Amino acid sequence: MSTVLDYPATELADTDYHAFNLAVWERLVGDAALAALDFRIETDRHGQMIMSPPPAPSHGNKQSRLARYLGNLIPSGEVISECPVSTREGVKAVDVAWCSAELWERYGGGVCFLECPEICVEVWSPSNTRGELAEKKALYFEEGAKEVWFCEKDGVMRFFHGPEGEAAERSVLVPEFPTRIG
Repeated sequence: MSTVLDYPATELADTDYHAFNLAVWERLVGDAALAALDFRIETDRHGQMIMSPPPAPSHGNKQSRLARYLGNLIPSGEVISECPVSTREGVKAVDVAWCSAELWERYGGGVCFLECPEICVEVWSPSNTRGELAEKKALYFEEGAKEVWFCEKDGVMRFFHGPEGEAAERSVLVPEFPTRIG
């Protein structure tokens, strides 16, 4: 399937990528045939779908553990799995995210976040490349994330406080978060 919008809506891609992404995402979310698929869907900057097979159970298990830790350690705000976020490269689905009550108030009732949640976590899976994760990290910071975390396949956590540089040993926002999850 190519871009799911027609002119003049497609012109938004060049002038307002958030409006374009939101229009595309609303159309995709409203498609019953797509909702029935067992695929993870994201979009590229042209509004075209990127479909990935469903992750392995271990991936979902890590997502659940991460969400429980975040919910327990930061009782205010909201924890979201598969959080759709509009970026200049399309809509990306953050594996696990935490957002403040203020951000939730702005976007929690919509189909897509137009700003990144404060914490965005990507769980490494065999289909990910390091380059893809680096791109997502840069996009998340560009859209307002305060921290981006990677959960490696062995459960080791890597915490980033900005788009550049090496991973830190701990999160600044949640310093008690474990450095490895089971």
